[in-house]
Amino acid sequence: MAISKQQKEELVEQYKKWLKESDGLILTHYHGLSVKAIGDLRRDIRESGGEFHIIKNTLAKLAFEESGREWKENVFIGPTALGISYQNPTGLAKAIKDFSKKFGTIEIKSGYLAERLMTVEEIVALAELPSMETMRAKLLSTILAPASQLVRTLAEPGRQVAAVIKSYSEKEQAV
Repeated sequence: MAISKQQKEELVEQYKKWLKESDGLILTHYHGLSVKAIGDLRRDIRESGGEFHIIKNTLAKLAFEESGREWKENVFIGPTALGISYQNPTGLAKAIKDFSKKFGTIEIKSGYLAERLMTVEEIVALAELPSMETMRAKLLSTILAPASQLVRTLAEPGRQVAAVIKSYSEKEQAV
């Protein structure tokens, strides 16, 4: 079904809004996906703070041009969907990569991290990074390690004195 010129303009504006507000984008080629599968992928991406939309290639190309974004050749050919991250580009990449591994019906074409055009290899590497929660936990443990070691060091002489006193008291009770 053909869409009106006004609807096309609205779609281009929506695409430009997504480009402006996102901190990560992934352009994908999809094929043979059921409505349920797309719904599952959208749910996984939504849980990571993003969205997943089927886009019109010619209108998306126009939005990219008007936004001053470059793209790789042949990205806007065939069925194209756009994964958008607003707060967690790693989570978006991970959700798409995991879905692709599970179903094999979606292929990463290209993407952006903020304004930077990324290769497929870079997106896959981004997907393999630990989650934000894991990174925070590791950072916190690294920061706290010296403090906990200091506490153990300061407490050790007191523990040793207590052990000596306990040893003498047990020795006296045995006599």
